[in-house]
Amino acid sequence: MTVVVGWTPDARGHAALVRGAREARLRSEELLVVNATTGTAAVDDRYAGADDVADVRTLLALLDVEAEVRQPVVRDVPDALLDVADEVDASMLVIGIRHRSPVGKFLLGSTAQRILLDARCPVLAVKAGEPPGR
Repeated sequence: MTVVVGWTPDARGHAALVRGAREARLRSEELLVVNATTGTAAVDDRYAGADDVADVRTLLALLDVEAEVRQPVVRDVPDALLDVADEVDASMLVIGIRHRSPVGKFLLGSTAQRILLDARCPVLAVKAGEPPGR
């Protein structure tokens, strides 16, 4: 089976990547890193450049985890992550989420909410700065 990580080149994405790599290693499973974009914004800061992808590959090598990195241009990012998870029969989907204010906790981000509600596999939602033992 495979651990799938929805990765973005920011603190949330880094937290998801590190946790996903650790889960893949613990489970002796493959790791698939997905960095998707709709391509609709002139500059999508959640879509990684070549340097960001190289940094991810270096980090994964340091963590002793082999991984495939995919960067699809899609119509809908949450659907793309869910489709990839289904395609590879993922054992787990790991996503990064941002800290929410008390009011923000009432309304989870739409991307995270759709993934949590629609995924057929377990979803691990990780906040940036979460202690490693959690």
